[in-house]
Amino acid sequence: MAKDIPTEQLRGRAIGRILVKMGILTREKVHQCLAVQKKKGGQVQLGQVMLELGMVDEKQLKKALAAQGGMEYVDLAGLEIDQAIISQIPAQMANAYRVIPLDYDKSNSTMSVAIDSADNYKATDDLSTLMGFKVKAKVASPSDLDEMLKKYYSKEEESINDLIGKLEQDDFLAEFQGRDQSIDLSQLKELAESNPVKKLLNLVLLQAIKDKASDVHFEPFEDEYKMRYRIDGVLYEMIPPPKHIAVAISSRIKVMANLDIAERRMPQDGRIPLTVQGNQVDLRVSILPTMFGESVVLRILDRSQLDLKLENLGMSTEDMNIVRQLIQKPNGILIVTGPTGSGKTTTLYSALKELNTIDSKLITTEDPVEYDIDGIIQVQMKPDIGLTFASCLRSILRQDPDIIMVGEVRDLETAQIAAQSSLTGHLVFTTLHTNDAPSVIARLVDLGLEPFLITATLEGIIAQRLVRKICKNCKEAYEPTEEQLLELNLTPDVVRGKTFYYGRGCDQCNGTGYRGRLGIFEIMTFTDEMRELVMNHASTNVLRNAAKKTGMTTLREKGLNAIYNGLTTIEEVVKETVMEEQ
Repeated sequence: MAKDIPTEQLRGRAIGRILVKMGILTREKVHQCLAVQKKKGGQVQLGQVMLELGMVDEKQLKKALAAQGGMEYVDLAGLEIDQAIISQIPAQMANAYRVIPLDYDKSNSTMSVAIDSADNYKATDDLSTLMGFKVKAKVASPSDLDEMLKKYYSKEEESINDLIGKLEQDDFLAEFQGRDQSIDLSQLKELAESNPVKKLLNLVLLQAIKDKASDVHFEPFEDEYKMRYRIDGVLYEMIPPPKHIAVAISSRIKVMANLDIAERRMPQDGRIPLTVQGNQVDLRVSILPTMFGESVVLRILDRSQLDLKLENLGMSTEDMNIVRQLIQKPNGILIVTGPTGSGKTTTLYSALKELNTIDSKLITTEDPVEYDIDGIIQVQMKPDIGLTFASCLRSILRQDPDIIMVGEVRDLETAQIAAQSSLTGHLVFTTLHTNDAPSVIARLVDLGLEPFLITATLEGIIAQRLVRKICKNCKEAYEPTEEQLLELNLTPDVVRGKTFYYGRGCDQCNGTGYRGRLGIFEIMTFTDEMRELVMNHASTNVLRNAAKKTGMTTLREKGLNAIYNGLTTIEEVVKETVMEEQ
């Protein structure tokens, strides 16, 4: 007969010892199971061996594993839970994290929940972050938990529209109508703990992660409060919540990101780490005071969506080979250029990941560090305390690196140190903001970098853009008008025999006709002729023509190829690329 022993006496002990202490197995039976595990080469967990031999049932094993993790076991079979407790956790959240609320103590904001594994501690951490509860977890059997989720959370899930409707009728929140500046700290805390606000925010975040949004914007205006998502580089507006909840939303986000809830006059930055359905998600928080309240932007960095490989960037085989040759050079500078949000950091990370071997030391300086990668030393810039790219680079050179990534060349000092690093045998990756690859030279000269330093160090430039891909589900062929062709400087004769496509719009792409994005790249390598032109202060046009002669394909030409291959539309290429001057 199983004995009830206090959990703290069993925490961290070996599973066999726990089962003996609980009176479920004898020592002899545990040794028998250990012998079988040894025969299997130690590849199977002891608990699994016990199950296979019929020594324990699933419930007994779960109970022992829960005790090992310092948690209680709860039997959910036939348990009735009060609807008021169930309503504390939204259905989307309960299903995403596989949790069932068991009990809620409002006096100290403590919630007991059932989870299906002692390893699912991330669910309790995230519940604590998102809902603000002190969470006490108990372990239940997965089959019992499934039954409870079906029983209490299988009904129609609350939508964002439903929640906004409830918020409009919430008497407590309505009291703060037009009171943006006259709210004291205790009321701010109360607003941040408002359950309808927590529910709305969590629903918005879960929806944004599901829709693969890159950013969520909460924007206060004079007469309204807007919520917008950025998906594939384009902003989409959601149903606006009532304006008077603006302070509650920003206060709740500050609590989640451990920011100062009382500070409403200065910008603040923070981060919220989450794990949604087993995927690590980082939310970067930026809060900016405006005329009508605080504008909040959450940047969503979903690690599961990030597969850092050069093969995944969408380059042609020919481009890939050129980039591989550039990144394998022993020293020199490789510059990636393009506007904000064109995927420059992803390209550089993919190159670094390929070079991240045991025999190379890689150091990056970034503002901010977007993704942490094992094996690479990453430094976060802090300009307010004088930790700038230039000051950090000097110290990095004393750290014996092989490859250095400089987040961005913003001034002459950074450019000069990057050039000196390259001359002393380092490979340097960095980014700039220019329209195309040849314009980089003019930008560096404009910063004050000497042409001889540019020619001695620069090995290659990659200019890139991201264009939206046509949704495969609703892709259709069509005949473009002459006006559309003229936007690309094309004539009907040039495109005769070529097929153009667009997305009609469907459920899978939210009616946009686009799903996902594709990189287009312009790669300029440095030949002796190019170096001579730079030394002679040649114009950007002359450099561009010389690069084209040596095989460079321009962004506009790459865009046209993507159109002819049925990957994107005329509108996207016109929007993202400029016609080259002849």
